[in-house]
Amino acid sequence: MAEETDDALAPRRRFQLIRRLARHRSFRIGFIIVAALTLAAIFAPLISKFDPFEMRARIRFRPPQAAYWFGTDNFGRDVFTRCLYGARLSLTIGLGTALLSGAIGAAAGIASAQFRRIDAVMMRLMDGLMAFPAIILAIGLAAAMGPQIGSLIIALSVAYIPRTARIVRASALVVRELEFVDAARVAGASSLRIIWRHLLPNCMGPLLVQLTFVFAYAILAEAALSFLGIGPPPPAPSWGNIIAEGRDQAVDSWWIMFFPGLAISLATLGMNLLGDGLRDVLDPRLKVET
Repeated sequence: MAEETDDALAPRRRFQLIRRLARHRSFRIGFIIVAALTLAAIFAPLISKFDPFEMRARIRFRPPQAAYWFGTDNFGRDVFTRCLYGARLSLTIGLGTALLSGAIGAAAGIASAQFRRIDAVMMRLMDGLMAFPAIILAIGLAAAMGPQIGSLIIALSVAYIPRTARIVRASALVVRELEFVDAARVAGASSLRIIWRHLLPNCMGPLLVQLTFVFAYAILAEAALSFLGIGPPPPAPSWGNIIAEGRDQAVDSWWIMFFPGLAISLATLGMNLLGDGLRDVLDPRLKVET
């Protein structure tokens, strides 16, 4: 009967959650920024008439102007077009990293909280991974697996899984000691049902907040790895590759590095604002009645 009541109230709770998020200023601003970048990436062929790979030597190093909004690079390619297509690659890497690290980190964290016999082993493994700075670990893994998009997503995910696992484990440890979980355990619910019905739903708030930050970190890390030559191989138009290609002309042709750097800044700002909004709304200690 209690489960039926909860199911009946679920749509109302979702509506209230959406309303709180819509009224939160940081979440609104972050959502607008991320949505604008995502739509620009999706509709890049409709927004720009240029090919991101086409080289035209006669228009090299053109400054920003009406015909080329962000100027052209050292190969005569339109920087605006490459930034649009670069959003596809950089956002894909960020999303892939967030999803993969979230799935594995959540599974590891909840398993550690629910099955205490594996907790010590699992957490010591996570501590071992966290002993290395995330970017250093990602550089080593990406260099070992090769400069491919899939390899980069795996490398970044491995670097951020320990942090996600620890956050989920901390939340799950609190939830598993609550009365309704004890009642489900006494009623004969299996461990898998307790995880699926109680632990995972109540850990989704901290998990979603963490994944917005992982998304932002992954975009920054991809740019850093591409700048070092470990990211997607050129001429793939990722934001990091565009910056790396313009570093030798940073003074005379500043626009080659400036605009993709601005795109990275906007993307990370948007994801961090989304995370702040989700944290404020989903944290019970910060909720206000509306």
